[in-house]
Amino acid sequence: MRSARAASCRSLIEAAISAPFPALRLIFEYSGDDIRLISQQPVDIAFIAVKSYDTVWATRLIRQYLSPGGYVVSSQNCINEERIASVVGWGRTVGCVVGGGVGVELFEPGHVRRTMLKNPNVVSFHVGEPHGRITRRVEELAEMLDGIDTAHATDDLWGERWTKLCVNGMRNGVSAATGLGGNARDGHDAIRRLCIRLGGEAVRVGQALGFTLGKIGALEPEKLALASEGNKRALEEIEALMLAGTNAAARSDLQRPSMAQDMAKGRRTEIEFMNGFIAEKGREAGVPAPTHAMLTDVVKRVERGEITADPANVLVNT
Repeated sequence: MRSARAASCRSLIEAAISAPFPALRLIFEYSGDDIRLISQQPVDIAFIAVKSYDTVWATRLIRQYLSPGGYVVSSQNCINEERIASVVGWGRTVGCVVGGGVGVELFEPGHVRRTMLKNPNVVSFHVGEPHGRITRRVEELAEMLDGIDTAHATDDLWGERWTKLCVNGMRNGVSAATGLGGNARDGHDAIRRLCIRLGGEAVRVGQALGFTLGKIGALEPEKLALASEGNKRALEEIEALMLAGTNAAARSDLQRPSMAQDMAKGRRTEIEFMNGFIAEKGREAGVPAPTHAMLTDVVKRVERGEITADPANVLVNT
């Protein structure tokens, strides 16, 4: 998209909305297999917000329309900056980690609803350069996004990325496999403990890879890992925090992670790029993540229609 004023961006996220957005709109013209962007100006900032498996083609599509100083921002789940850089180069690649302060759902075409209240104490957008330096462009981008929700420029994009991967890895696939929304999932004793195991494994893999991790939502990473490894006191603290988050005043009962939304719509999920990626990196680092490997297999089976989404899917051998 072209650069947009904060007021225009704010409309995109705040409530149930519908197109068009003049400052944000890109119009494509289709002719056979040819796709052409109808735009009077080059694109300064292109946000990639597609699923991970669509990253490369989406970046190729927008590359030819970038202005001389234009760049591409990954505002996706998972870690896709390298895929974007393979198309436009690292100098034109910026990351934007969408944190836990923003919970939204595209519940029907052209309509988005917010399922979590704003929290001024939670940073919702972490904008960073792959090289780690704070540049003028990431400061400007953070300022623009701050009109939507709290944003800042980070000097640790990769640590923020793995932190978000821990959040997603312990929740998204579980909801996809079970059919449970966020509150029902965390309120289920056995499934909550499965989530804790997933979170702890992801933390240990990230630590082995050398990342500096922030809070996994409201959870301290080391305490989460200890809880997953059987530390009774840590488990009690982590469970108390997770149960507190099921309060409907903080998170709507309608809230479903993106992967559960995909499953409900019959779309392909990002499970290989999320839990599968954690399991793969764990093998490379010599830190097993068997729960992530198990969940990846289960979600694929649900996705293929071999089994239906049900809590029993993830409780076998747990």
